[in-house]
Amino acid sequence: MNYLSREGSPISNELWEQIDSAVVKAARNVLTGRRFLHVFGPLGPGTGSINIDNADEVDEVTEDGIITMKGRKYVEIPTIYDDFTILGKDLEISQNSDYRIDLSKAMDSAQACALKEEKLIFFGSEAKGYEGLLTASGTNKLKRKDWTAGENAFTDVAAAIELLVSKAIYGTYSLTVSPDLYMQMQRLQEGTGLLEIDRVSKLLDGHLFKSPVLGKGKAVLVCSDSRNMDLVIGQDLITAYLEQKDLNHSFRVLETVLLRIKRKQAIVVLE
Repeated sequence: MNYLSREGSPISNELWEQIDSAVVKAARNVLTGRRFLHVFGPLGPGTGSINIDNADEVDEVTEDGIITMKGRKYVEIPTIYDDFTILGKDLEISQNSDYRIDLSKAMDSAQACALKEEKLIFFGSEAKGYEGLLTASGTNKLKRKDWTAGENAFTDVAAAIELLVSKAIYGTYSLTVSPDLYMQMQRLQEGTGLLEIDRVSKLLDGHLFKSPVLGKGKAVLVCSDSRNMDLVIGQDLITAYLEQKDLNHSFRVLETVLLRIKRKQAIVVLE
C-alpha cells in the first residue's frame, strides 16, 4: 500500500487501525446501495476502467475478418474522496500519553464519501457521463400515488413488481425510498392491524431500504441480481496520508467505485 503513503508517515500502526475502524463504522451508517447491490471486487487501485455490457445485446460481431463487441463499452471507475486533518499537537500528545485522538473529522470524511457514493449510485453524474438508478435512460416509469392515503404504497410496489414479472425479470426485488416516503408507511393499515411498511417489506422479503440522498418523494424498485446490475469496487474505502502542513497532518479518505447497469428494464422508478 505504498501509494497510500502510510509507511513514510509519522502515524503509528495502532492509530492507523483506529482510523480504519472509525472510517468503516461511519460509512456503514450511511451506505444503502451496498446493502442490495452485488459488489464486484475489490479489483485493486490499479484498475482504472471496466466494461459495462448491455445484457440484452452484448455479442461478438464479425466483419471482414475483424471481431468486435456489440453492446459493450468501457468506462472509467471514478475516485471519490474527502480530506481531513489531525492537529500536530494532538498527535504529539497521544504519542506521549494515554490521550486518545478524537477521530470525528475522519468519520465526517468517511460519511461524506459514503454520501457521494450513494449519489453516484442513485443519480449518477450527468457532467461525467455516469448513469444512476433514478436517472438512467430506458428504465421503467410508474406514476406514484399518494402514500399517505389508503394502501397506495402497497399497491404501487405490487404494481412495480408485477411490471418486472411481466417482462420476465425474476430475482430479488429491492425497494429504496426517500426518508419522507419511509415515514409515510409507518402507519396502521385500516382493517389489517398491520403497519403498511410491514406489508410492503413482506412483499419484498425484507429488501426495503431508505437513503438520505434521495431527498423527498422518490422511490426506485430494482431486480438487484448481479446479471442485471452490480457495484464495481476498485479500491474500497480507505485512508491515505497526504502531507504535513503548518505542523498538522492531512489525510484523504478515498475509494474507486462505479455502478454498472446491465439491464435497464430491471429498474422501475416510481415518480
